[in-house]
Amino acid sequence: MNERLWEILLDSFPKLLTACVRETLPLTAMSFALALVISVIVALIQYANIKVLRQICRFYIWVIRGTPLLVQLYLVYFGLPDIGVRFDKHVAAVLVFGFNEGAYMAETMRGALESVSRGQVEAGYCVGLSYVQIMWHVVLPQAFRTAFPALSNSLIAMLKGTSLAANIAVTEMFKQAQIISGRVYEYMGLYCEVALIYLAFCTVLTWLQHIMEKKLASYGGERK
Repeated sequence: MNERLWEILLDSFPKLLTACVRETLPLTAMSFALALVISVIVALIQYANIKVLRQICRFYIWVIRGTPLLVQLYLVYFGLPDIGVRFDKHVAAVLVFGFNEGAYMAETMRGALESVSRGQVEAGYCVGLSYVQIMWHVVLPQAFRTAFPALSNSLIAMLKGTSLAANIAVTEMFKQAQIISGRVYEYMGLYCEVALIYLAFCTVLTWLQHIMEKKLASYGGERK
């Protein structure tokens, strides 16, 4: 590796890391929070089998899972202004990533909810709990414990997927690398550097996931 490349990589690292902290991580956190809310609502509607709403939820999941994320991003940011609906680029990115991942997470949560024995719901009614109390205190805690590994994987996938926001000029880490590489004409080294930064953050998330899984497993064992 020549001296010029080393200088470029050392100079670009703080800029890439800053873009990651200021743009990539907040974008991931906000999108994941939105996706989690959507997934729980959609899963609960399907679990409760509210017929009309259930069909709307199935349609939403069908459309989102059947169309590419990049196309959804372009439709919201570039397409909606044609009909008078405009979003800031950051808002558009959060909405698209949130609704996209929410569809996948909704199926995860639905499966987790259905894994909870219906007998526990009936037992909740027997001790005088309302439906909302049963969901909040009995069903959802167990469902989240079951769904945690898959939800964690969704978070990791979303962290990497936010790089697509570069296509609508959100200056996250990958966009910053594109800007720098376009100025210094050094693509291989810079993109490898970006990949290593993503790898480092995903490794930390994976490590935290394993720790939480062990804690949840021990908690589940104590409950039993």
